[in-house]
Parts: sequence; C-alpha cells; structure tokens
Amino acid sequence: MNPSISKKKRIISLDIIRGIALLGILLINVAAYKIIIEGQPLPDYSGVNGVIHQLIAIIVEKKFFSIFSFLFGAGLFIFASRAEKRGDKPRLRMVRRLLTLLLLGIIHSIIFWGTILHVYSIVGLFLIPFYRARVSTIKKWLVGMTTIHLVSLVLMIFLPTKLLLPILEFFSNDLILIFIMFLAGFLTAKAGWLVQIQSLSKQIRWMQAGTFLLFIPFSLSIWNAFQSGDKNVDLLIAFGTIPTTLFYLSTLFLLLEKKHVLKFLKPISFVGQMAFTNYIAQSIIGTIIISLIGLDVVSPKDIVYIAILIYAIQIVFSIVWFKFFSMGPLEKMWRYMTYGKKYAKR
Repeated sequence: MNPSISKKKRIISLDIIRGIALLGILLINVAAYKIIIEGQPLPDYSGVNGVIHQLIAIIVEKKFFSIFSFLFGAGLFIFASRAEKRGDKPRLRMVRRLLTLLLLGIIHSIIFWGTILHVYSIVGLFLIPFYRARVSTIKKWLVGMTTIHLVSLVLMIFLPTKLLLPILEFFSNDLILIFIMFLAGFLTAKAGWLVQIQSLSKQIRWMQAGTFLLFIPFSLSIWNAFQSGDKNVDLLIAFGTIPTTLFYLSTLFLLLEKKHVLKFLKPISFVGQMAFTNYIAQSIIGTIIISLIGLDVVSPKDIVYIAILIYAIQIVFSIVWFKFFSMGPLEKMWRYMTYGKKYAKR
C-alpha cells in the first residue's frame, strides 16, 4: 500500500470518528442548553420520552465524550511529536497549547456552563510526563488506572460501608475516566498503532468481539435498572463506559478500513476536522434554536430533533467552509495562540 495514501486515509478516519463523537456529545448537551429554573416544569420522561432517555443513557452517555477524549489524547501526542520534528520543545509547546485551551474554555463557560474544555486542559497537563515515557510504561499506567477506576465503581455499588466513600468517589469520577481515555489515545498514537489498523485488524476484531460480549449484558442491566428504579443506574452506566467505548472504537476503525464506508461518511470528516469550532458552535446554535422555539423544558424527543438539526447545519457549514479555507476559524485562533505568528499559517 502506498504510505502517503495510508496516512491520508488515517487522518480522514480520525476526523470521521471525531465527527461522530461530536454528534453523541450533542445528544447529551442539548438538554443543558436550557437552564431549568426553580418553579419551571421538569422534562417528561413518560412513554416515548422515557424510552429515548433510557436509550441515550445506554448507548450515548459517557461513551462519546470518552471517544472524543481518546482522540484528544492521540491528537496531543501527534501535535507534540510534529513540534519536536520542527526542532521545537514538545513538552513546553504542550503546556502552551493546553493553557490556551484553558483560557478558551473559561471564555466558553460564559456561553455554556457545561463546557468540557477547561477540564480537558487541566487533565491534559498530566499527559506531559508521559511524552518521554516508554510504551511499556504507559501501558502499565493505563492498565493500573483502568483497574482502579473499575474496581472503585464495583465497590461503590456493592460495598455496604461508607468508610472509603471519598476515595472511591475520586477514583470512579469522570475526571479519572477522561485521563484514562487521554492516556489510551496518547499510547495508541505513540505506539504507532493508528497507522497500522490493517495489520492489527485481527487483534482489533478480537477486541471488538470481546467488548461486544460485555456491551450486551451491560446494556441490559442498565435498562433493567431504569425499569426497577435502581439507585445505582448511574454507576452501572459508568461501569459499562470503557468496554462500550472500546467496542465503538474497534468497530469504527474496522469499518473505516472499507473504502465505500469511508467515502459514504466523508462529509462527517469535515465536522471532525473543525471539531473545536463545531463544539463551541453547538452550544450557541442550540441555545438560539431553543429560544426561537420558545421551549420551557427540553424533553428527550426535543433533544433528538434539535441535535439532528444542529448537526445537519454543521455538516453543510463545515463542507462549505473547507471549500475556501484549510482550517476551522477557532482552530486557526488556537494554533496562533499556541505557536504565535511564526507558525500560524502552517
């Protein structure tokens, strides 16, 4: 296979996965674009709304921002390694990039209280020591942190005593999950696996099969927890997140090796290519749509309609944008703030 074609294909694949992740994140965030004030009606979770709510919780919640986190970790390593090839200091450049993201995240929080950008910037700083680490060392950290996270979730569900509750809550929270997925993406990029999907297809298929066998019982247990009113439903969702995310990622990587699938999903790659711009734009467009419609409360059915509308707008806008420009507007600003004028046009 021609290496240059393979590299180009890989970039498109990552952009498509990033674009898909943005749709999943949108399905979670839409409800948060409308702040519920005391005295206002609450969302209706009966009938179809209840089914949609539960399906989003099972299929989408935590999984797609985990995919996005994986890609962020991979992207951060690729960014640093390219900086080093130019003779730059990669770790210092990583610090500047992440601190710039922190500033932009704080600004975005004025528009959308639920933004994840400032969290990504702070957690991302913990990846810097791993830039010079061996692949084997990163693997050990990844296995260790994943084990601690999952064991903490199990103990949160079954441990009768609250003696260790503060420790368990820390290791089972979303910050640890984000770091785990950051580290997984960072490792994948550092080990060069992103450009070896075809040669690693057998191992990826085994991962797909194994995680699918976990995805089914996890999904059924979450569904049953909703039906029975189990107070541990959120912990069950969290516990099933990592294997479900791995199932999604392995499936997507394998599917995108097929040329017809890659071609069919190519429009989504433009959304992923300017993910930073589109993530922030989602909160602005969503808030405007909810205001124009005059919704007092956003039901699960509304979430689906609004998310599809926003995403369709972003696909069209992204395709048109890249006919005239090579980089998204906020990506361009982030790059300028990271590098300064010297590399702003590269």
